[in-house]
Amino acid sequence: MTQKPETPLVELRNISIAFGGIKAVDHVTVDLHAGEVVGLLGHNGAGKSTLIKCLSGAYKADSGEVLIDGKKVEINNPRDARALNIETIYQTLALADNLDAASNLFLGREIITAAGFVDDAKMEAETRKIMHRLNPNFKKFNVPVSALSGGQRQSVAIARAVYFNARILIMDEPTAALGPHETQMVAELIEELKKQGLGIFLIEHDIHNVMKLCDRASVMKNGQLVGTVNVNEVTDEDILSMIILGKQPDKAA
Repeated sequence: MTQKPETPLVELRNISIAFGGIKAVDHVTVDLHAGEVVGLLGHNGAGKSTLIKCLSGAYKADSGEVLIDGKKVEINNPRDARALNIETIYQTLALADNLDAASNLFLGREIITAAGFVDDAKMEAETRKIMHRLNPNFKKFNVPVSALSGGQRQSVAIARAVYFNARILIMDEPTAALGPHETQMVAELIEELKKQGLGIFLIEHDIHNVMKLCDRASVMKNGQLVGTVNVNEVTDEDILSMIILGKQPDKAA
């Protein structure tokens, strides 16, 4: 098989960003295709979160380009990112604990009736529709999200992103602090999103999750890209040596 012929959904090309003279990200290029999960790995301080924040709009790169569907775009803030259908799900999930799933899904983007009131019934109906598509077992629509399990909360955060037409999803350690059952639930959600053609950048520490959830893995060390590998062509040990030694295995993608 030849190289992937299609244009990547996202390309972060030659990105550099420094803080106080220290290069947090140093000329890094990674890409992501539709229907693919790319894991970003590396020790704390390796630069993976800083790199991805240049895509989410939290940081502005000092140099380099961001391309969506092969076209250069400007991302100066999170609003720009959202307008390009890039959504970020942070570890904290940014959910309002005292509100139910529907209120969280539409937080800040409420559906309003012709009379100018919040349309709770329509919001709940839309929430049921999208949750049925993503997580058919979700039933707790009328309780505050504080009463939900970790996996269910993750479902609400993902549903919010997908409902507002995310094409590119950034997920920051989505299974951190979840038990095996909940982790499996998130894995199934990610699989469903892939089928729907979303591209997902997964910031992850757990190599086992990367091997299970990702198609490719990009490893960073000291602000630089060690390499990008096809997950099905490498072992856990290969990826570990990339993280620790900054050394590529023989079979690099």
